[in-house]
Amino acid sequence: MSIIQSVSHFKSARDAAKPLERVEDVRAAAEDFRKTMLNNPKVKFYKTYELIRIPYPSKYGYLNAFALPTPYIHICNKLFVIQFDSEEGIKTMLVSPSDWETQDDTPYFYQMREDVGIFSKPVEALMVKPKKTVLGALKKLGLAPEDVDYITYDHLHTQNVTRWLGGNGQAAIFPNAKLLVMREEWESAQALLPWQNQWYCPGGIDGVDDSRIELIDGDVFLGDGSVALMHTKGHTEGNHSIVAHTDQGLLVTSENGVSMDAYAPQHSKIKGLADYAKMTGSEVVLNGNTLEFGVDQYLSMIQEKTVAGAYPKDERFFNMALSSESAGYYLFPGTAPTVRMGDLEFGRFTPISKSSDNKKRGGIWRKLIS
Repeated sequence: MSIIQSVSHFKSARDAAKPLERVEDVRAAAEDFRKTMLNNPKVKFYKTYELIRIPYPSKYGYLNAFALPTPYIHICNKLFVIQFDSEEGIKTMLVSPSDWETQDDTPYFYQMREDVGIFSKPVEALMVKPKKTVLGALKKLGLAPEDVDYITYDHLHTQNVTRWLGGNGQAAIFPNAKLLVMREEWESAQALLPWQNQWYCPGGIDGVDDSRIELIDGDVFLGDGSVALMHTKGHTEGNHSIVAHTDQGLLVTSENGVSMDAYAPQHSKIKGLADYAKMTGSEVVLNGNTLEFGVDQYLSMIQEKTVAGAYPKDERFFNMALSSESAGYYLFPGTAPTVRMGDLEFGRFTPISKSSDNKKRGGIWRKLIS
């Protein structure tokens, strides 16, 4: 029996001809889905790791709402390690394993470096703040590469999947893992329009064997239902959100928004966001670097925050554990979010070795980390 089970809560929720009717239909479906998932088990383990902080244009991050001349916000790319139960036993999934060491060729960021010219290295040292690598975080946790069952991303911007799953003569770092990805995202990434490809890592999916890809059609529960993938079209055509039932309630991971402020702009202290919400009546502020599906992105953000529910530490905001969360930085004044999710850890990690030869595993680790 597959560990992937279809979810019907959102079927037809976006079919109404009138956009505002779609908003309320999506909200109602999300409230129903939230009740269902809160009755499901909790994940066995959930932990986040900060990987790297990078500059990202504020004009994209807070589309049409940001009211300062500060050109960038600092976004913190995170890795999520989630373990959940299933009929096949405990499964280990990595959410947003960003291979930032080999993503420099993504055209948009490559051009940023080119624009700075001879000052690129000192500017990068000021603006880019590496914290951990994926492999370094896994080693610290005690998770071997062969023990990863799944990897997934809310979308594939900047991601180098080939490094993790192998292809074009490159061995897989995660030999037993499959990529969980929406069919629309996978197919779109293989034939991008020119302005889309500025945000995708060149060769990032080249040569990956079809057997390593699990294409998802619509919303699904994973395993015992403690984790769900919701198709939240918007930031990209095949965008999806990861929902995990934890001791902090339902945590929703996405990049449709870049901060918790983006999901409750009326309460934001970031200049421009509250005024924008008051002036327009908007409930959210989009992360709009590509604007592929603006109306759907608005609907998806309503869906995400309704499923997430209130943030326990400040109930004006929502329980959004974002994959690229904005963080304050002295070089980017006025961009510090009102609240931040920060680091999270729930449950107890279960080491499940798929290798009976510990010496062999040690050799693999030495090769990968060196």
